[in-house]
Amino acid sequence: MEAYAVIQTGGKQYRVEAGQTIEIERLADEAGQEVQLATVLALSDGATLKVGTPFVDGAAVVLVIKEHFRGEKLINFKKKRRKGYHRKMGHRQELTRAVVKSIA
Repeated sequence: MEAYAVIQTGGKQYRVEAGQTIEIERLADEAGQEVQLATVLALSDGATLKVGTPFVDGAAVVLVIKEHFRGEKLINFKKKRRKGYHRKMGHRQELTRAVVKSIA
């Protein structure tokens, strides 16, 4: 079994492995930079599993930012029947595509 980590970023949790490409909520760093995330909730080396309380001490995941982009448009539509009330709103989330360089 491969080594993996469970990280937390943008209020969400992701299971990542080295070399994997992930799409996460936008990070402030520029494309091409390396980012080190210390919010590792669980860490496995393939044989043993370390679970943090809430984070694993000394563990980090290094990401390389490939690009920033916007996700697909999501539509929020509200309606109250027989009242003539309807409201339509759209939203596109700012996202970052990154590659997991290493898990330590």
